[in-house]
Amino acid sequence: MCNDYEQHLRWAEYCEVMQKLALGIPVDQTPDDLPEADDVRVNDMAPVMRARGNVVELAQMRWSFPPVRPGGKPAFNFRSDGRHFSKEQRIIIPATAFFEFTGPKSPKSKWRFSLADSGALGIAGIWRAGSAGDPDVFTMLTTAPGPDIQPYHDRQIVVLPPEDWASWLYADQPEADLLRPLPAGKLTVALARAGKEASETTLARTAA
Repeated sequence: MCNDYEQHLRWAEYCEVMQKLALGIPVDQTPDDLPEADDVRVNDMAPVMRARGNVVELAQMRWSFPPVRPGGKPAFNFRSDGRHFSKEQRIIIPATAFFEFTGPKSPKSKWRFSLADSGALGIAGIWRAGSAGDPDVFTMLTTAPGPDIQPYHDRQIVVLPPEDWASWLYADQPEADLLRPLPAGKLTVALARAGKEASETTLARTAA
């Protein structure tokens, strides 16, 4: 399941997308609120989008809910199937791509997924306030794999094209219409790094 994504959406591009969507941006926000990163990983701090009155602000939060019990794993993905989120605090995680990994051995093959018709994508999520002075935290919602993801993983994060951002943040559309896989061909995939298994296969073919 996704534990790594890319954020190369630049401030000017973000502002342009938000203007097209008629979503307001707080006047006190700057490019510093949207840092770029080749890889954002679990427990990293990252920008998320959340509604603040009639504008959408960028807030810095830590990726993953803390473990429910001592020694447990952080909840960086949260299954959306069969759940309702009307009482949850909703966010969108801005990104330009996300990664999935295949292969039984480390390092695994790393696959980059991006929207076919947009340089910006949003990942549906929820957030909770941090405790005892800790930063606020967020997690990504997941759903069944769509046809573009299915060959690589049996689950996928909920990817929202820009035209669905307002509907998720302001809950003005049924959740079932948003928390679902994208149609075939909506995502493009490219090999970002060949893993050990792929390298061994290549060497075996070369030797033959």
